[in-house]
Amino acid sequence: MTQTTGRFFDDVARLFTDAAGVADGARREAEAIMRAQMERLLRTMDVVTREEFEAVRQMALIAREENEKLEARIAALETRLSDAANPEKI
Repeated sequence: MTQTTGRFFDDVARLFTDAAGVADGARREAEAIMRAQMERLLRTMDVVTREEFEAVRQMALIAREENEKLEARIAALETRLSDAANPEKI
C-alpha cells in the first residue's frame, strides 16, 4: 500500500510540474504575440522611435544654447549702439 501511495504522490507532483511548465510556456507565447501586435500597431501609427526623438531633442538643446548666445550678443550690441548714440551719458 505504501508503494502505491508513493507512486500516486509522485504522479500528482509530476502532473503539477508539467502543468506549471505548460502555463509558463503559454505565458511566454502570449507575451510574444502581444509584443508582436503592439509593434505592428505602432508601425501603422507612424510613431517616432526613441532614437529619432533623442536626436531631435539634442538638436533642440543645441539650438536653444545658440539662441541664448545670440541674445546675449544682440543685447551687448544694442548697449554699445545706445552708448554710441548718446555720448553725454558716458
